[in-house]
Amino acid sequence: MALSCPSLCSQLSLIRLYGLRTNRITNGLYSSYVSCPSRFVQRLPLCRHYSTSKVGRGVATKLQKANTKYEGFLKRRFPRFFQLYHTFVEGFKLLFKDANEVKKIKVKMGSQGLQFRDLPYRDMEKLRQFRRDFMKAIPLLLISLPPFANYLVFVLMYFFPRQLLIRHFWTPRQQAEFQGLYHALRVQHHQPVLKGLENKSHQVKDSQLQSRLKGLCAKVQSGQNPQVSDILAVRGLFSGRPLGIRWMGVNQMRHISPLLFLTPRLPGFLIGWRLNNHALELLQLDRALSRLGAHQLSDDELREACYVRGLNSTHLGAKECHEWLTQWLQVTSSLKDSEVSLLLHNMVFLSANYPKGPSPH
Repeated sequence: MALSCPSLCSQLSLIRLYGLRTNRITNGLYSSYVSCPSRFVQRLPLCRHYSTSKVGRGVATKLQKANTKYEGFLKRRFPRFFQLYHTFVEGFKLLFKDANEVKKIKVKMGSQGLQFRDLPYRDMEKLRQFRRDFMKAIPLLLISLPPFANYLVFVLMYFFPRQLLIRHFWTPRQQAEFQGLYHALRVQHHQPVLKGLENKSHQVKDSQLQSRLKGLCAKVQSGQNPQVSDILAVRGLFSGRPLGIRWMGVNQMRHISPLLFLTPRLPGFLIGWRLNNHALELLQLDRALSRLGAHQLSDDELREACYVRGLNSTHLGAKECHEWLTQWLQVTSSLKDSEVSLLLHNMVFLSANYPKGPSPH
């Protein structure tokens, strides 16, 4: 029984994943098994009275009924396992759907000669997120390669869902919980990032810009939300020395990396390269989103866009998310590629105290 149940589960799951329906069965699907040469039609009554489509519909119907009974049995006798099973089945459906959409986007890019920066916002975001999900899934795929390792994989996924599973296989409760945990890790680096800016401010030769930078850091550290004008007033400091992406200190980069969910445990030159690439990607997303308009996003898309940019939007309403995202775009949509350092620090400026902090007037 220990072997038969997982086998049955996997077989029935495949039926659900591929979405077999009676009206989707074609003659070609089962033709290699039940089709008959024309010279044998008269000799084989089965081939004469039953077409391949009828056989296919019958098999699919029986399998669907068996799957329904199996799910009902799990739901009654093992409700916790059924929830896990249901989450995995639906997760694979979403994963296959995303994979098909990514394939279509790639085909369109190849046929039309498009670059990533030329794509619409939703296509950009789909490619970005799918790549991150795929990179996270690689270790689990490697673990599952040896024979019979799939049983170990299921155990690991059950006990370490946050570390091993991608978002497709999280329950709604787990999504809110894990996003809160990840954001708490980001918050730990807010103060070090601001302290690093304060220390670098002494290297700014322009006394007026130095004063504005110190004032901006002081506002955020005191619990206030800065205005867009406060941030853009120091824009020029983030394209060259000492705050530009190429001149940023290694310690500052190590504190900024977790804001983008990047590991800081790498050599300094590699951290800088990864930060620059991710910042440019986010800048291109912002430009595409500005063309589309934040008001065109659904509530879930709004929350996801805010979360990626540093805000814990899990418990925020759509109006608050739209307000914050609009402020973000006012800062970043006009930035040059050489000013992506400001985009990275903006993840602290705008999100550190929102929405609790008062806005200065």
